[in-house]
Amino acid sequence: MSKGLFYYTLENKLLISNEKYDLQEITEESAKNFSGRIFSLNNIDPYKSRMSYCVTSTNNLFIDEENLELLKDVTNHNLIIPDWIIKHIYNRNVTSINTAYKDWQEALDSHFPVICENIKPTKKWSLTVVGLGDVGGTLITGLRLLGGDCISHINIYDKDENKVKRWEYECNQILPPDYNNNYPTVYAADEEDLFNCDMFVFCVSAYVPEVGNEISDVRLIQFQGNSKIISYYTSLASKNNFKGIFAVVSDPVDLLCKTVFEESIKYTSDQRPSLMPEQIRGYGLGVMNARACYYAKQRDDCKHYLEYGRAFGPHGEGLIVADSIDNYNEELSEYLTAKTRTANLEVRSIGFKPYIAPALSSGAFSLIATIKGDWHYSATFIGGTFMGCRNRLLPGGIELETYKNMSDSLYMKLLETYNSLL
Repeated sequence: MSKGLFYYTLENKLLISNEKYDLQEITEESAKNFSGRIFSLNNIDPYKSRMSYCVTSTNNLFIDEENLELLKDVTNHNLIIPDWIIKHIYNRNVTSINTAYKDWQEALDSHFPVICENIKPTKKWSLTVVGLGDVGGTLITGLRLLGGDCISHINIYDKDENKVKRWEYECNQILPPDYNNNYPTVYAADEEDLFNCDMFVFCVSAYVPEVGNEISDVRLIQFQGNSKIISYYTSLASKNNFKGIFAVVSDPVDLLCKTVFEESIKYTSDQRPSLMPEQIRGYGLGVMNARACYYAKQRDDCKHYLEYGRAFGPHGEGLIVADSIDNYNEELSEYLTAKTRTANLEVRSIGFKPYIAPALSSGAFSLIATIKGDWHYSATFIGGTFMGCRNRLLPGGIELETYKNMSDSLYMKLLETYNSLL
């Protein structure tokens, strides 16, 4: 047996740990003969950690806490990890499970049905979109056009029945000249059926500033109204024992995601989350990356962002655009950050609400990327809050993009934003 590692079998699954558990222990030689996914066991505060995630390196095979350090690609030298386990990690075949959750064993048999090229065919996802304003309507148009290979149908709902009728009529009439039924059908949904889906998409907005009433960052104003509404839908998700993805598109996505997580605790008898933190995702950062690309293309000294740059944090104040991770230039990054953060005001200055790019870049494109297990930008749970970063959803859980050469100055900026969200 390798130093520091224990091997167990439970429900015909292989479990490993670096601490002793009261489980049926087996030898390493026996463990090598297991096929299928491997589960590494951790015990961390469930209010500040996910129940499960995809292990991507020896650094996050066994951890004491979740924090922003998860974005760093470093090697854990405290354990001797056998090569055969490292191979499973490389193939994304190891899932970490937090045994501090009372029902942690459920994670042994649950997985997200992402549609990846390298796994056997998986059924298309069904989506529910709630809130058919400017963003919601544009979003479902994008999903209808782009999601035929991964979305079976889209349920839509709004308190205004005429909006539902309009978008059901309009979207189902979007077709090419030669009939093709490989487009997700849009259905009007009743409230009791909203969570009969694989992904619930929240697009409701209680307040959107009118053109001419310009506020640099309306996040807190929007949060006051939207948090009350999303709390109601969280209660419905909890009552329906929803196991799919709860996707937040309405602003401010990071704070609303945290509201969903905290509210879900209220609907259980033992004060545990009824929605696991890894189920909840916020979609606002995709358009910030797209805006950064737009401005980067306009300057020769910024064009490298298109390949090497990254965006982090919220959709607004606290946003950080890095021109490059390996060769971080603070001056160029500050320029791109400022231009990106105020891009919406440029659209408003010519008399329009800036909702098309957010609905498609943060919404449709990023939601589809999630379903397909592709890299994208979204806010995901890290150590008690939701932080926007590049990540992907795999059958074994969420994988965060990690970085070997992140400068200290960039990391400190990220840490400041991260701490402001806690």
